[in-house]
Amino acid sequence: MQTNPRLNIRSVTWSNPVGADLRRAQQAELDARFGTPNHEPGIPPSGADCAVFLVAYDKGSGQPVGCGGLRLLDDATAEIKRLYVLPYTRGSGVASSILAALEAEAHKQGITRIKAEAGSAQPDGRNFYENSGFEPVPNFGAYAGLEHSYCYAKRIDSHSAAHTAMA
Repeated sequence: MQTNPRLNIRSVTWSNPVGADLRRAQQAELDARFGTPNHEPGIPPSGADCAVFLVAYDKGSGQPVGCGGLRLLDDATAEIKRLYVLPYTRGSGVASSILAALEAEAHKQGITRIKAEAGSAQPDGRNFYENSGFEPVPNFGAYAGLEHSYCYAKRIDSHSAAHTAMA
């Protein structure tokens, strides 16, 4: 699903070098924000547990500008992982477009609920999820009991996926 006429959003493998570069950039930014490389509890996502991984490219320049994936938690639930956009593109709709494409892909795969987490050093991430229709939920999985984690969830159906695409 293309939700932004300035972007080309493609599904790629987890091992795709462009996606790997974007994930490294995201982790470097989070390391700096949290002041440590040990800010993510649990097992990091991988190609084995991600239902889809997307990379967004600027159509004008052809340059990659963001990424995001869905990690399967069970048959009907996925967690958003590695949603990231390059700093110079923030506020331009790239993250919303990636989220809309992830929601559309979740719906296509029969996923009916998506979850997300943003830490205390990510107020922009928390605002993004709250403004995108996610509701706060008790911390789940590896985030349970962590004071610096904020967890969210959203039901996915054809209406919600289409609504996000139009936002």
